[in-house]
Amino acid sequence: MEHILKCKECGIYSIKNKCPKCGCEMLRPMPPKFSPDDKYGKYRRQVKSLDLKKEGLL
Repeated sequence: MEHILKCKECGIYSIKNKCPKCGCEMLRPMPPKFSPDDKYGKYRRQVKSLDLKKEGLL
């Protein structure tokens, strides 16, 4: 099964490994899958909470 990929330079989508427009590397545009064993989730939530407090949203 092929996945849709996004060029990290020009931002176009394709299913090829190299960008047809600029020839750069293509990346999967999806976030990584959720894992309940996430070692760094605690720290990400702390940073997000601090950012929301700075913006006055919390």
